[in-house]
Amino acid sequence: MSRSDLDIKALEKDLKERITELHRLSEISEESRAPVELDQTTQGRLSRQDALLQQEMAKETERRRQAQIVRAENALKRMDGEDFGYCIQCDEEIEAKRLENDPAVLTCIACASKL
Repeated sequence: MSRSDLDIKALEKDLKERITELHRLSEISEESRAPVELDQTTQGRLSRQDALLQQEMAKETERRRQAQIVRAENALKRMDGEDFGYCIQCDEEIEAKRLENDPAVLTCIACASKL
């Protein structure tokens, strides 16, 4: 399968749906990233430690989610220009199957294996 066989509109639709879903997940998990109440009269020390750990895990998940959103939005911008589908390392075409799997990918397989 060559790059010219790519259905750019389908990939664009996939990216937009992915962004929408990531924003939805971000809204749903907002409460889990809220500051932890440290009132010792309402919870014990281990419960507070567990709550702090859960909060940190939720923050890291959100950080990764935001990075995915940025990657997807950047891919949409590249689709508007001439850069979409070309490796940012070697400037060769990225294999169509790789783009179908993840339209936000930036490198070809050869360059990705070097990282």
